[in-house]
Amino acid sequence: MMDAQPSYTLLRSRFLEAAQRHGAQLEHHKHPLQGPQGEDLYTDVAVFARPGTRKWLVLVSGTHGVEGYYGSMCQTAYMDTLAAAGRLDGEVGLLLVHLINPWGTAWKRRTNEDNIDLNRNYLDFSRPLPQNPGYEAIHELFTLRAGQEDDSRADALWESKVRELGRTQLMNVLGAGQYLHADGLYFGGVQPAWSNTTLRAIVAKYLADCSDAVSFDLHTGAGEYGHPMLMAIAEREYPGMEDARRIYGPWLYTVLTGASSTTDTGISAAATGYTSQAMVDTMQGKRFTQLVIECGTYTNPQIRGSALWNDHFLHLRGELQGPVYEQVKRDILEFFFPADADWREVVWVRSRQMFDRALNDLLARGQA
Repeated sequence: MMDAQPSYTLLRSRFLEAAQRHGAQLEHHKHPLQGPQGEDLYTDVAVFARPGTRKWLVLVSGTHGVEGYYGSMCQTAYMDTLAAAGRLDGEVGLLLVHLINPWGTAWKRRTNEDNIDLNRNYLDFSRPLPQNPGYEAIHELFTLRAGQEDDSRADALWESKVRELGRTQLMNVLGAGQYLHADGLYFGGVQPAWSNTTLRAIVAKYLADCSDAVSFDLHTGAGEYGHPMLMAIAEREYPGMEDARRIYGPWLYTVLTGASSTTDTGISAAATGYTSQAMVDTMQGKRFTQLVIECGTYTNPQIRGSALWNDHFLHLRGELQGPVYEQVKRDILEFFFPADADWREVVWVRSRQMFDRALNDLLARGQA
């Protein structure tokens, strides 16, 4: 499905070539920073829609930058698939938001340029930010000093927290996010990130007048290897979840988030600021369903020693070249986008089936 070691530039060129080949309307949102080779970075939008289109299928890639390699693969392949079937100019519009966190994709990071996890950033920053006292007790593990010290002390602190809370609860504390330490893990930021405001602007432009829409946010890294897990994630039940259950039946996992919530899906149910909730809030008054596809990769029982851990300290140290840098980047790409051709084929085929079900359901609405 794609080269073993793709790059941001390759992803973008393939996406744009497919979009232009099939006659998409294109727009480009230039990011203020550049990639590791000095390349300009963009979130690109491809639109296939007749004038006055009221029903939309939306695919968003790259919320967690390095996970955008899977999302981009699927977006590009889906354009080709629909074009081959003659379905790109129908009643349902297709809105493809390609690499909403282009900096994270280019640098092969899960976070954005400010070390922000975008799925903790979609908040009302005029209100008090969520507190996570459990994270405060372990933040020192993720500081630059910890990365430079003998590992034995950090290992001891980590293991003491595992014994105190249990490994599952400790990971839930971490995943809940935090808003005090820009140098820490799962940092949610103190203001809306560039990607946050850009996505909101795209949605306002294309979906403000829609009647019906189904949107997918495309992710990897949680769940069983090669299993694309379909989820509806929100703070509370909303009408679009019933449509999701009707369309997908037992394929669907429902995750209701909250400070004390847990889930066995591999994501954090305790986190706030999800893209999914922001989309649900923005689309109130419309028949709208927000979905997440989370493709499982490798099992990692803890953060310490993981590709995510090594990448975090690499950037804290500012070590952005050399053999260690290159190895860490290979490792984190492999974790979130395995080179295994069968993995890539399976997640694409299953994702396409999920897209098709949504597209077919949107098309059937309002027909006799």
